[in-house]
Amino acid sequence: MRFKDLKEAQILALAIHTEDEDARIYRDFAESFKLDFPESASVFENMAQDEDRHKQHLTDLYKSKFGEHIPLIRRQDVKGMFQRKAFWFNEMITPEKAMQEAILMEKEARSFYELAAQKTNDASIRELLSNLAKEEENHEHKAEEIDKERIASGIINVERQTAKRLFVLRFVQPGLAGLMDGSVSTLAPLFAAAFATANPGDTFKVGLAASIGAGISMAFAEALSDDGKISGRGSPVLRGLVCGAMTSIGGLGHTFPFLIPQFKPALTLAIIVVVVELAVISWIRNHFMDTPLLSAIFQVVVGGILVFIVGWLIGAG
Repeated sequence: MRFKDLKEAQILALAIHTEDEDARIYRDFAESFKLDFPESASVFENMAQDEDRHKQHLTDLYKSKFGEHIPLIRRQDVKGMFQRKAFWFNEMITPEKAMQEAILMEKEARSFYELAAQKTNDASIRELLSNLAKEEENHEHKAEEIDKERIASGIINVERQTAKRLFVLRFVQPGLAGLMDGSVSTLAPLFAAAFATANPGDTFKVGLAASIGAGISMAFAEALSDDGKISGRGSPVLRGLVCGAMTSIGGLGHTFPFLIPQFKPALTLAIIVVVVELAVISWIRNHFMDTPLLSAIFQVVVGGILVFIVGWLIGAG
């Protein structure tokens, strides 16, 4: 279905469902920010209420012109219509990003009403659509003004710091815990198997099993450790997935070199990968956790060396 082929009733039906979808998106933002960014949540709840009023005006006009039944016509049903993103599942959306998205949404809504008003011959429908286009333009300017006010007042800087803290709590910490566990704890079984068998294929199987097993274990441990409601650490399922995935990645990094058939090149490459992994962990601890770089390197490297020695002694003994 093309926009230019829509009848007046279909244009109104599309506008009704468009306003409903926009209101839902704003309420998704408000719900996401309710605990951590209450001021931004209030702004988006007010924007959602504006969209509700627009929807009611459109609905009243539709029913007076075409009856009670309003057909389901959505953006995706009309060729060339702009599509809205779903944000409800994205825990990393920030108030700053959401406000930029809201400004874009208001611009698109204004363009829609301007084009729709040009298509209708009914004076009352054209008047309402033109008025809504003006209101959306006002909302666009208002959203831009709110954004500027937030910058001037320093609220946006506070929210950026809060967003960074939440990112660390919800993603960096569980991811780092998993990466450290996968990179360090799997060294012992992997290199024990390597020195005991001198067989890259068998060593790879041990490393693969250890990495996947550790990933599953760490995923459950992280998910069950804290529901996130009091600590603000977010969804336990998401944290568990992040922690489990990074644990497996940490172990698989120095396991894959043993796909090389020759033992010495495989062992050499695996050791190089371990050094890189420990360097990455040290950088993450320094960059996100504010741990002094030398201290981070010392802590991580000492732990890695000790576990490596354990594997070597057991495997070569």
